[in-house]
Amino acid sequence: MKTIGLTEGALNLEGVLGMTSQENMILRMEDGREFVLAEVDSFDREVELTRKNQELMNFLDERSNDQGVFTVEQAREQLAT
Repeated sequence: MKTIGLTEGALNLEGVLGMTSQENMILRMEDGREFVLAEVDSFDREVELTRKNQELMNFLDERSNDQGVFTVEQAREQLAT
């Protein structure tokens, strides 16, 4: 996902939308507010973009390696304290 500062030169909407067809964009206003701009397309496109999100993929890999398993009794003990 690419970030575009709206203070960076003259951007036209058509140009920004053209870039969004390649990857989702974060539009950053001068006051720091941010907006996500994404092409609405087919589910396949959304899956493709999600798979390309390396930060998300790393997070999911890390979560899938978590072997923390608790018995019901252990959970009750944790909640009681």
